Amino acid sequence: MDDVERPGAGRWVVAGVGVDELRVAATECRGCELHEPATQTVFSTGSPVARMALVGEQPGDAEDRQGAPFVGPAGQLLDRALKEAGIDRADCYVTNAVKHFRFKPTANRRLHQTPAPEHIAACRPWLVAELAAVDPEVLVCLGATAGRALFGPEFRITRQRGMLYPRPPRYDDRAQVRAGWMLGTVHPSAVLRADDQDAAYAALVRDLQVASAALAD
Repeated sequence: MDDVERPGAGRWVVAGVGVDELRVAATECRGCELHEPATQTVFSTGSPVARMALVGEQPGDAEDRQGAPFVGPAGQLLDRALKEAGIDRADCYVTNAVKHFRFKPTANRRLHQTPAPEHIAACRPWLVAELAAVDPEVLVCLGATAGRALFGPEFRITRQRGMLYPRPPRYDDRAQVRAGWMLGTVHPSAVLRADDQDAAYAALVRDLQVASAALAD
Protein backbone atom coordinates (compact mmCIF):
# COMPACT_ATOMS: atom_id res chain seq x y z
CA MET A 1 0.00 0.00 0.00
CA ASP A 2 1.17 3.56 -0.63
CA ASP A 3 1.11 6.51 1.77
CA VAL A 4 -2.33 7.68 0.60
CA GLU A 5 -3.86 4.28 1.32
CA ARG A 6 -2.20 3.98 4.73
CA PRO A 7 -2.29 7.41 6.41
CA GLY A 8 -0.59 8.12 9.69
CA ALA A 9 2.92 8.25 11.07
CA GLY A 10 2.91 4.89 12.81
CA ARG A 11 4.96 3.06 10.20
CA TRP A 12 7.87 5.51 10.68
CA VAL A 13 7.90 5.37 14.49
CA VAL A 14 10.58 3.08 15.88
CA ALA A 15 9.39 1.39 19.06
CA GLY A 16 11.40 1.64 22.25
CA VAL A 17 13.99 4.18 21.13
CA GLY A 18 15.00 7.57 22.54
CA VAL A 19 14.16 11.06 21.39
CA ASP A 20 17.26 11.42 19.19
CA GLU A 21 16.36 8.31 17.20
CA LEU A 22 12.75 9.42 16.90
CA ARG A 23 13.84 12.85 15.66
CA VAL A 24 15.92 11.28 12.89
CA ALA A 25 13.12 8.90 11.90
CA ALA A 26 10.61 11.75 11.76
CA THR A 27 12.53 13.47 8.97
CA GLU A 28 11.26 10.73 6.65
CA CYS A 29 7.63 10.89 7.78
CA ARG A 30 5.00 10.96 5.03
CA GLY A 31 2.06 10.27 7.31
CA CYS A 32 -0.08 13.08 5.92
CA GLU A 33 0.03 15.62 3.13
CA LEU A 34 1.48 18.40 5.30
CA HIS A 35 5.04 17.22 4.65
CA GLU A 36 4.78 18.20 0.98
CA PRO A 37 4.75 22.04 1.19
CA ALA A 38 6.60 22.28 4.51
CA THR A 39 10.30 23.15 4.57
CA GLN A 40 11.12 20.38 7.02
CA THR A 41 9.92 18.28 9.92
CA VAL A 42 10.02 20.24 13.17
CA PHE A 43 10.34 17.70 15.97
CA SER A 44 11.43 18.95 19.40
CA THR A 45 14.05 20.63 21.54
CA GLY A 46 15.06 20.39 25.15
CA SER A 47 16.05 17.78 27.65
CA PRO A 48 15.23 14.15 26.80
CA VAL A 49 14.88 13.46 30.54
CA ALA A 50 12.88 16.60 31.39
CA ARG A 51 10.50 16.62 34.33
CA MET A 52 8.19 18.99 32.41
CA ALA A 53 7.08 18.78 28.78
CA LEU A 54 5.46 21.61 26.82
CA VAL A 55 3.30 20.61 23.86
CA GLY A 56 2.16 23.22 21.35
CA GLU A 57 0.03 23.05 18.22
CA GLN A 58 2.33 22.96 15.19
CA PRO A 59 5.38 24.81 13.88
CA GLY A 60 4.77 28.31 12.57
CA ASP A 61 6.55 30.07 9.74
CA ALA A 62 9.72 30.82 11.74
CA GLU A 63 9.80 27.32 13.21
CA ASP A 64 9.35 25.72 9.78
CA ARG A 65 12.30 27.68 8.43
CA GLN A 66 14.57 27.16 11.45
CA GLY A 67 13.62 23.57 12.30
CA ALA A 68 12.85 24.07 16.00
CA PRO A 69 9.63 24.69 17.95
CA PHE A 70 8.76 28.04 19.56
CA VAL A 71 11.49 30.20 18.06
CA GLY A 72 9.24 32.93 16.62
CA PRO A 73 7.31 35.71 18.39
CA ALA A 74 5.10 33.23 20.27
CA GLY A 75 8.20 31.39 21.43
CA GLN A 76 9.78 34.59 22.68
CA LEU A 77 6.65 35.36 24.67
CA LEU A 78 6.64 31.80 26.03
CA ASP A 79 10.25 32.17 27.15
CA ARG A 80 9.35 35.30 29.08
CA ALA A 81 6.27 33.71 30.67
CA LEU A 82 8.21 30.59 31.69
CA LYS A 83 10.86 32.72 33.36
CA GLU A 84 8.24 34.67 35.31
CA ALA A 85 6.64 31.39 36.38
CA GLY A 86 9.96 30.11 37.69
CA ILE A 87 10.48 27.54 34.94
CA ASP A 88 13.75 27.17 33.05
CA ARG A 89 12.97 26.31 29.43
CA ALA A 90 16.34 24.57 29.15
CA ASP A 91 15.05 22.01 31.66
CA CYS A 92 11.86 21.35 29.65
CA TYR A 93 11.09 19.15 26.69
CA VAL A 94 9.37 21.25 24.00
CA THR A 95 7.41 19.78 21.11
CA ASN A 96 4.23 20.12 19.06
CA ALA A 97 1.22 17.90 18.46
CA VAL A 98 1.76 18.24 14.69
CA LYS A 99 5.27 18.23 13.23
CA HIS A 100 4.73 20.05 9.92
CA PHE A 101 3.56 23.61 9.26
CA ARG A 102 0.07 23.84 7.80
CA PHE A 103 -0.36 27.07 5.89
CA LYS A 104 -2.06 28.83 3.01
CA PRO A 105 0.43 30.48 0.63
CA THR A 106 -0.24 34.05 -0.45
CA ALA A 107 1.70 36.54 -2.52
CA ASN A 108 3.48 37.99 0.52
CA ARG A 109 3.44 35.38 3.29
CA ARG A 110 2.40 31.93 4.41
CA LEU A 111 -0.79 32.17 6.46
CA HIS A 112 -1.14 29.81 9.43
CA GLN A 113 -3.95 27.26 9.24
CA THR A 114 -5.06 25.22 12.23
CA PRO A 115 -4.30 21.50 11.87
CA ALA A 116 -7.36 19.40 11.12
CA PRO A 117 -8.35 16.41 13.30
CA GLU A 118 -6.86 14.06 10.71
CA HIS A 119 -3.49 15.81 11.00
CA ILE A 120 -3.54 15.50 14.78
CA ALA A 121 -4.43 11.82 14.48
CA ALA A 122 -1.77 11.19 11.84
CA CYS A 123 0.97 12.75 14.00
CA ARG A 124 -0.16 11.22 17.30
CA PRO A 125 2.21 8.22 17.09
CA TRP A 126 5.17 10.62 17.27
CA LEU A 127 3.73 12.39 20.30
CA VAL A 128 2.97 9.12 22.07
CA ALA A 129 6.47 7.78 21.42
CA GLU A 130 8.39 10.91 22.42
CA LEU A 131 6.41 11.47 25.64
CA ALA A 132 6.88 7.82 26.55
CA ALA A 133 10.64 8.25 25.99
CA VAL A 134 10.90 11.46 28.01
CA ASP A 135 8.32 10.46 30.64
CA PRO A 136 7.75 13.94 32.14
CA GLU A 137 6.13 14.40 35.52
CA VAL A 138 4.12 17.43 34.35
CA LEU A 139 2.72 17.85 30.86
CA VAL A 140 1.56 21.32 29.73
CA CYS A 141 -0.68 21.57 26.67
CA LEU A 142 -0.34 24.97 25.00
CA GLY A 143 -3.54 25.64 23.09
CA ALA A 144 -6.66 23.78 22.03
CA THR A 145 -4.96 21.57 19.44
CA ALA A 146 -2.47 20.19 21.95
CA GLY A 147 -5.25 19.85 24.51
CA ARG A 148 -7.40 17.80 22.16
CA ALA A 149 -4.41 15.68 21.14
CA LEU A 150 -3.72 14.67 24.74
CA PHE A 151 -6.92 15.20 26.74
CA GLY A 152 -9.24 14.09 23.94
CA PRO A 153 -11.63 15.76 21.49
CA GLU A 154 -13.88 17.11 24.25
CA PHE A 155 -11.14 19.33 25.70
CA ARG A 156 -12.09 23.01 25.92
CA ILE A 157 -9.67 25.77 26.94
CA THR A 158 -12.53 27.92 28.19
CA ARG A 159 -13.60 25.29 30.72
CA GLN A 160 -10.38 23.50 31.63
CA ARG A 161 -7.44 25.88 31.41
CA GLY A 162 -5.14 26.14 34.41
CA MET A 163 -6.51 23.00 36.08
CA LEU A 164 -4.37 20.02 37.03
CA TYR A 165 -5.55 16.60 35.90
CA PRO A 166 -3.95 13.26 36.72
CA ARG A 167 -1.84 12.12 33.83
CA PRO A 168 -2.79 8.53 32.97
CA PRO A 169 0.01 6.02 33.46
CA ARG A 170 -0.40 4.86 29.84
CA TYR A 171 -0.77 6.70 26.53
CA ASP A 172 -1.39 3.45 24.69
CA ASP A 173 -0.94 -0.27 25.19
CA ARG A 174 2.71 -0.19 24.07
CA ALA A 175 3.99 2.77 26.10
CA GLN A 176 4.23 2.39 29.86
CA VAL A 177 4.81 5.72 31.59
CA ARG A 178 4.58 6.90 35.16
CA ALA A 179 1.61 8.84 36.46
CA GLY A 180 1.88 12.60 36.83
CA TRP A 181 -0.06 15.75 36.00
CA MET A 182 -1.49 17.36 32.89
CA LEU A 183 -2.54 20.98 32.48
CA GLY A 184 -3.98 22.93 29.56
CA THR A 185 -3.57 26.62 28.88
CA VAL A 186 -3.67 29.01 25.94
CA HIS A 187 -1.12 28.99 23.18
CA PRO A 188 1.28 31.96 23.41
CA SER A 189 0.13 33.10 19.98
CA ALA A 190 -3.35 33.63 21.44
CA VAL A 191 -1.82 36.08 23.89
CA LEU A 192 -0.28 38.00 21.00
CA ARG A 193 -3.71 38.23 19.35
CA ALA A 194 -5.60 39.19 22.52
CA ASP A 195 -7.28 42.59 22.81
CA ASP A 196 -5.85 42.95 26.32
CA GLN A 197 -2.41 41.41 25.96
CA ASP A 198 -1.34 42.31 29.49
CA ALA A 199 -4.27 40.44 31.05
CA ALA A 200 -3.87 37.47 28.71
CA TYR A 201 -0.15 37.27 29.44
CA ALA A 202 -0.72 37.44 33.21
CA ALA A 203 -3.24 34.59 32.94
CA LEU A 204 -0.74 32.46 31.01
CA VAL A 205 1.90 33.07 33.68
CA ARG A 206 -0.57 32.04 36.39
CA ASP A 207 -1.32 28.78 34.58
CA LEU A 208 2.39 28.04 34.22
CA GLN A 209 2.87 28.76 37.91
CA VAL A 210 0.29 26.05 38.65
CA ALA A 211 2.34 23.63 36.55
CA SER A 212 5.54 24.71 38.28
CA ALA A 213 3.97 24.18 41.72
CA ALA A 214 2.88 20.67 40.71
CA LEU A 215 6.45 19.92 39.71
CA ALA A 216 7.70 21.09 43.08
CA ASP A 217 5.33 18.83 45.03
